Amino acid sequence: MAVRIAGVNLPLDKRVEIGLTYIFGIGRSLSNKILAEAKINPNKRVKDLNAKEVDTLKTIIEKKYRVEGELKREIYAHIKRLKDIGCYRGIRHIKRLPVRGQRTRTNSRTVRGNVRRTMSSGRRPPAKKV
Repeated sequence: MAVRIAGVNLPLDKRVEIGLTYIFGIGRSLSNKILAEAKINPNKRVKDLNAKEVDTLKTIIEKKYRVEGELKREIYAHIKRLKDIGCYRGIRHIKRLPVRGQRTRTNSRTVRGNVRRTMSSGRRPPAKKV
């Protein structure tokens, strides 16, 4: 029996505490908070949950928290707003550079897409004689 919450199939062999973190927007601390509210043992395996417990988790997550698509849309809207107003962070997003003050001389490979450029001396090689 696959346990599906917020459009995500939870891994059956993991503990519930870890299984809930497979949902975008739920980390370990929020997972523990949800389980405490639902009065479910965090050490229980996902496959051992009964239908009532799964329904309880679904209702808590759907009513109280923004997860998956809704959260992604909200994040995208915040970034779009920064770009539209033309603030510093928005401009950094547009240029695909680090936004939070990191150095860019080195170590900005993930944001820039692993671009490796090396500088040459600036002089062109002499033309070959014919």
